[in-house]
Amino acid sequence: VQLQASGGGQVQAGGSLSLSCAASGRTLDIYVMGWFRQAPGKEREFVAAVSRSGSTTYATDDVKGRFTVSGDNAKNMVFLQMYSLKPEDTAVYYCAAREGRRLSGASGNYPYWGQGTLVTVSS
Repeated sequence: VQLQASGGGQVQAGGSLSLSCAASGRTLDIYVMGWFRQAPGKEREFVAAVSRSGSTTYATDDVKGRFTVSGDNAKNMVFLQMYSLKPEDTAVYYCAAREGRRLSGASGNYPYWGQGTLVTVSS
């Protein structure tokens, strides 16, 4: 499985950005796709995940109400719409995928990773 993320960029605080991630290869085995982020000098952290059907989502409390994760099963894509961005949201955002059905927030449960896309929020 290969993952290709896109959509990062620079925005002012309070602005919005949308990220996309396309999966290719043996995607039939993928049941969960998610987003993680890593800020400079910090460990990678979970942001949000969505089930293959799109019916179930899971997000960290820090982004609830500001970020929306969704998926397009037919296109093997996952999206992250980010609103009300804060400077502390600045990070490299990675999409990830796993074959297990549980929406996990642990990076170790995701064997497949995209290359990352940088989001910079200026104050």
